[in-house]
Amino acid sequence: MLNITIDDLQREPLKYLKQVEAGETLVIFRADQPIAELKPITTSKPLRPFGLCAGEFTVPEDFDASLPDDMLNAFEGK
Repeated sequence: MLNITIDDLQREPLKYLKQVEAGETLVIFRADQPIAELKPITTSKPLRPFGLCAGEFTVPEDFDASLPDDMLNAFEGK
């Protein structure tokens, strides 16, 4: 963990962002008081691959057809 001041960060922002990218955590101080912590983002789980369930189910032809009247009435509270 690296302690820096706001002035340090304003003078050399890219230097400190590169350190964060490398895994360093920065604590930013103003007047000897810590005001913020800047740390790298870590992804805890891998992204799901695109098309993971491809071919496992099919959408019926009448997917967007109107509901039967009795079911529609039940949804509408009639």
